[in-house]
Amino acid sequence: MRLVGLLFICLVSVGCQPPIETSEPAQAAPADNNLVTADAGDVDPNSMQAIQDAVRAREALPGKQHFEQACATCHMGAVQKAPHKDMIGLMTAEAILTTLTEGVMQQEASMLSDEQKVEVSEYLAGTPIGVEVTDIPTCGPDIGFDALTPPLGGNWGLQPDNQRTITAATAGLTGSDFAGLQPRWAVRFPGANRARSQPAIAGGLMFVGSHNGRVYALDENTGCQVWSYQAAGEVRTGIVVSPWSGDDTSTSLYFGDVLGNVYGLDARTGSQLWRIRADDHPNATITGTPSLQGDKLYIPVSALEVSLAIDPNYACCTFRGSVLAVDAASGEQQWKTYTIEEEPLVQKQTSAGTDVIGPSGAVVWNSPSIDAKRRQLYFGTGENMSSPATLTSDALFAIDIDTGEVKWVFQATPNDAWNVACDTDTPQNCPEEDGPDFDFGGATILVDGSQVGELLVAGQKSGWVHALNPDTGEVVWQTQVGRGGIQGGIHFGMAAHGDRLFVPISDMADGRTYDHPDRPGMHAIDINTGKILWSTIHEDRCEGRAFCHPGISQVPTVIGNVVVGGAMDGFARAYDVDNGEIVWELDTTHAFETILGETTRGGSFGGAAGPIAWNGKLALSSGYGIYNHMPGNLLLVLEKK
Repeated sequence: MRLVGLLFICLVSVGCQPPIETSEPAQAAPADNNLVTADAGDVDPNSMQAIQDAVRAREALPGKQHFEQACATCHMGAVQKAPHKDMIGLMTAEAILTTLTEGVMQQEASMLSDEQKVEVSEYLAGTPIGVEVTDIPTCGPDIGFDALTPPLGGNWGLQPDNQRTITAATAGLTGSDFAGLQPRWAVRFPGANRARSQPAIAGGLMFVGSHNGRVYALDENTGCQVWSYQAAGEVRTGIVVSPWSGDDTSTSLYFGDVLGNVYGLDARTGSQLWRIRADDHPNATITGTPSLQGDKLYIPVSALEVSLAIDPNYACCTFRGSVLAVDAASGEQQWKTYTIEEEPLVQKQTSAGTDVIGPSGAVVWNSPSIDAKRRQLYFGTGENMSSPATLTSDALFAIDIDTGEVKWVFQATPNDAWNVACDTDTPQNCPEEDGPDFDFGGATILVDGSQVGELLVAGQKSGWVHALNPDTGEVVWQTQVGRGGIQGGIHFGMAAHGDRLFVPISDMADGRTYDHPDRPGMHAIDINTGKILWSTIHEDRCEGRAFCHPGISQVPTVIGNVVVGGAMDGFARAYDVDNGEIVWELDTTHAFETILGETTRGGSFGGAAGPIAWNGKLALSSGYGIYNHMPGNLLLVLEKK
């Protein structure tokens, strides 16, 4: 079987992920996992033995019995709106315990003793409670929201078109300044082994989500906590900030969590304005950051049902992706557009006698780009999770921003139906198409070439970049930049500035064989022609560290005359936009002192939490302890000296 497939299952469905906190370097982290057998330090953490040991150790925990007695009836699929056990396992043990003792499951968990609640939480999360107990320290009463400081961008893409460009004037940085950057402050999040929520800067504060489910308002100068809000699950999305002007300084924050909830908060106080569930499916999740335009919030909806297909008795699959528009003030739904029009139905049975349900999938992982002139939203979709394959998987959509009506669809890779069963020894649920799993994981970008005019560009996990006419969806040019693969190719997105498109390539090994060579690193494309202008291929500097890779998964940001990106080897780098020369790099896996005087480390850069710069400062989110990457727990702000 393909090792990457089992690692995906282990990390997502079974919960045997690297430890939450460690004082050792990030590469040593997997050996410290309390769920691995005592001699695991002598075992390759990528090996089958280590994985099987971790699975067996978790299933032997006392919380399993309590879960089966008190929780399994609802959370193993019988109750449609109840998150599946494997979805809950993406939360930290502390966040699960809070849900049982103070949150929405308090009444249902009343039959459990305090000790049993702890044991259930540790069983579901696969990690112990109490590994990290310190929170980010609270600010003094004189620090709070400053209405004279407007938002930096507001949306995840910094501009409505998702170009992800910060001018040198706004950043207070040019390429020559990077060599002199020094740490201003650093924090580590309680109970976390990854940092994948892109910070938002507004009102003198930094708003950021966390693995532990808390959203924090931090003082941008010191990192202390002004307020925090506890969401139901991990907050992977960025934080969207509504603009304000004049005497009306009320402003709101918007984000989603791993359990499919979307929130509106008061930015000054952190108080909840509204909360909705974006989809009733028990495996719905929000990974792409919602996009705000005027008084409407546009929410991309995805799901993690793809991993449940590993169980031959699971009837796969019933989720279909969507984008919905809600009133930003109330959360009231205005319209919802599914990426697959047909509702899923039983198609046939597997060799195990389980129903095959479809069509399914075509989820939306990315933040929609906004075309105000054409009144259109653009986004990309993922693969189908079961047969039959549809014409809308691995596709780019243009939909009417006011009604949700589909204007056009461009499918980049037809007949792509895949789920995790395809890479295991229990392949009964694998669709007959068997992949290749070439999602559009990153966001679409609307650009304006000096010679060709406006184009919609998008990068795919296949390693291809597609440029389309935004009026018709017709192809203008296509360029293969990387080899591609299950984790990219182009994974979480690109950035653009002027006539240049900046394309990060992961090309992480995934057990498959490809014709195209690996090209991990940063690349630049001419927007007018699709020609590759330069390529900076990364050397492998992992030196044998577990879960380390040279490619770039995380989305980059153009800052002045450099493009900044974090790689899976833990290095943040700045590349000259003209020639790709690396003008600065920082190894975030080294120890950094937090504002509490403790030490913390970063790990792989992953997800859609790209670099952010403002007023001579640079914020980096480092650590990605999931999907076979280096864990870490570092939010670092550097400053020009």
